[in-house]
Amino acid sequence: MYAVIKTGGKQYRVAADQKIQIERLVGNPGDQIEFTDVLMVSNGGSVEIGAPLVSGATVVGEIASQDRGPHIIIFKKRRRKHYRRRNGHRQDLTSVTIREILTGGAKPSKKAAAPKKAEAAAPAPLAAPVGGVKGDDISLIGGVGPKMEQGLHELGYTTFAQIAAWTPDDVAKVEAHLKQKGRVAREEWIEQAGELAAGKPPRAKVDKARAKEE
Repeated sequence: MYAVIKTGGKQYRVAADQKIQIERLVGNPGDQIEFTDVLMVSNGGSVEIGAPLVSGATVVGEIASQDRGPHIIIFKKRRRKHYRRRNGHRQDLTSVTIREILTGGAKPSKKAAAPKKAEAAAPAPLAAPVGGVKGDDISLIGGVGPKMEQGLHELGYTTFAQIAAWTPDDVAKVEAHLKQKGRVAREEWIEQAGELAAGKPPRAKVDKARAKEE
């Protein structure tokens, strides 16, 4: 049994237990989501095509992770016009595991596990006191200068693990406090914090070492 759903302006052919990557959806890993824009359902030899949607059909999925796509470089040039523009883009994506394909207005048989939701909400709340716990040197994250570091400390973020566990909502609150919209994703603070928490050297040191080798 499979279905064709529409989300993010694109169509996907899905089946139970299949994992797909789609345009970013709001939610945390473990959250259950329902796709009601079902264009077609095939069950054995029976095929039902919507006009444009299949009435009473729903595809239930579970968010596996919030990801980011590969870097894409956009370069524009006009000959003899001294015009060059170089921009980059990295698409926000959501990995979803398909759990059920329902028809006839049926309801999901089970909800997403509550413990997963609790784990996703584990990061310390904003403005939480440090509580005497020794923090990391978050200035090792590329793009975090003295002013940014002070702002993060004001919000209670003092360790790499806290930053690596940020959710989209956390990022929005941090950028609003720092007045730096889009900076976290642009400079990959979450990815850098994860690398530093895992014991990897700062990217700045790695880049300098490569430059010396070249």
